[in-house]
Amino acid sequence: MMCHMDREQLLERLPVKRRLFGEMFLLGNLLQTAGDSFYEEITCKQFFFLICLSLFREDPPTLKELSELMGTSHQNVKQIALKLERKGFISILRDKNDHRKLRLAPTEKYREMKVNYFQQEKGFMELLFGDVGQEEAASAYSTMVKIEKNLRRYEEARS
Repeated sequence: MMCHMDREQLLERLPVKRRLFGEMFLLGNLLQTAGDSFYEEITCKQFFFLICLSLFREDPPTLKELSELMGTSHQNVKQIALKLERKGFISILRDKNDHRKLRLAPTEKYREMKVNYFQQEKGFMELLFGDVGQEEAASAYSTMVKIEKNLRRYEEARS
């Protein structure tokens, strides 16, 4: 129970950077819930994996390349890749020159899903960013990139 105060009033008691810290967790949870219900066959994390995979246009990326782009461990990417391969959305291939490396390639089933969900995805993005202007979105993106760099520096210092 909120004790006669709404969420915003309670959060105003915190400095803005702490509010932003909490908001990132909240948004992560809300995005995952919304994303998990968006597609029938894949989860939000699998969807993010496929978006990242689609950025590699020339050669299929290695597990390492995709894990670096996604900001997660090699093991996490491999688990997601194995699930998506079982569902028929990607193929896991041995590298032609270095058989220790695994490459990840989208399949025709992925391309079909992308076409089938295009309008739905567009509608979801419009809903998500409905009253957020281009400048606000650019500013938010810039801020998030700075926070990401700070976190990566923190991780490097710890290892």
